Amino acid sequence: MISLVLIAVLSQGNADALSEAAKQLALEKRYDEAEALWQKALKQARDHFPSLFNLGYMRYSLGQYAEAEPFLSHAARVRPADFNSQYLLGATLVKLNRREDALRAWRAALAAQAQNYKLMQIMSVEYADGYYFKEGCEVARRALALRSDTPEPWFVAIKACSDARDPEMLALTKQAAERFPGSARANFEYAFQLQRAGLADESRPYLKKAMEQDGTYEEPFYFYGSLMLLDDNYEAAAASLRTALKLRPDYVAACVGLAKALMGMEQYAEARAALEECARRSPKHPQPHLFLSQVYFRMGEAERASAEKVLSLRLRRENPTIMESPQGRPFPVAVATRKP
Repeated sequence: MISLVLIAVLSQGNADALSEAAKQLALEKRYDEAEALWQKALKQARDHFPSLFNLGYMRYSLGQYAEAEPFLSHAARVRPADFNSQYLLGATLVKLNRREDALRAWRAALAAQAQNYKLMQIMSVEYADGYYFKEGCEVARRALALRSDTPEPWFVAIKACSDARDPEMLALTKQAAERFPGSARANFEYAFQLQRAGLADESRPYLKKAMEQDGTYEEPFYFYGSLMLLDDNYEAAAASLRTALKLRPDYVAACVGLAKALMGMEQYAEARAALEECARRSPKHPQPHLFLSQVYFRMGEAERASAEKVLSLRLRRENPTIMESPQGRPFPVAVATRKP
């Protein structure tokens, strides 16, 4: 049944009035009727922004991302400086697995609201997922400049800029550790960068601090155990690496490190058991089998050693990127403009 208000709107035929009536129908979940009015408005005014945006927003809210995209793209072209349309277009394009187009829309949104911290955080993550590490680092630093009083933006920036191989990483993590001395994560990140800079001895106090502050955080235990391995302190290494593995049973690097420590103490049966469990949990990873070949060789089982080495090489060929870090790339800014 058509309401008196709707009859009045239809007789008036004004695009703005039609759009407002459609919004009310959408709020009442009368989506087909709402769309009919918005489409009527667009027949009268092809670039009517409220109808384009609200049609796109309705479709997005209903999870109909492919249907939402044309309306939101058109709305963004009509008002390229409008934050809401560019932001929602980006969110829609992400749902459609069109990350680069989404990031272009979000760059336009950020140009409209240059201080939008939450959008910067979202963009940093999306840049990283697309291996655009340099751009991810830049936008994460912008967010950090806006809100440096809490740990979260520091950790987002540290992750993004670490992926980008930012030369200022050591300074960034040092500042975080100084600002949040009670944070295990901040202390660990600084320790990690100290190790990467070849300052292993300087990293130890921060690793110990992180382990004391959070006994459920596996990374400091792994890196401390790795330092103990370099010192040939096998007992201390094994203890720390066992803790890392207990916290994260599928931690291949910790498992291999533990096997090295056990081999250093000539505890070959224990090393074999650790590596076999590691291979069971990560059957596609070549490293456990490579070290199993060494364990079997030292135990005098040459045939099994050879078989594990062959298996390790095969897994390495089948999973060529498993041991490698993804490479960054520049974000492609240029894009052809489609006419509405």
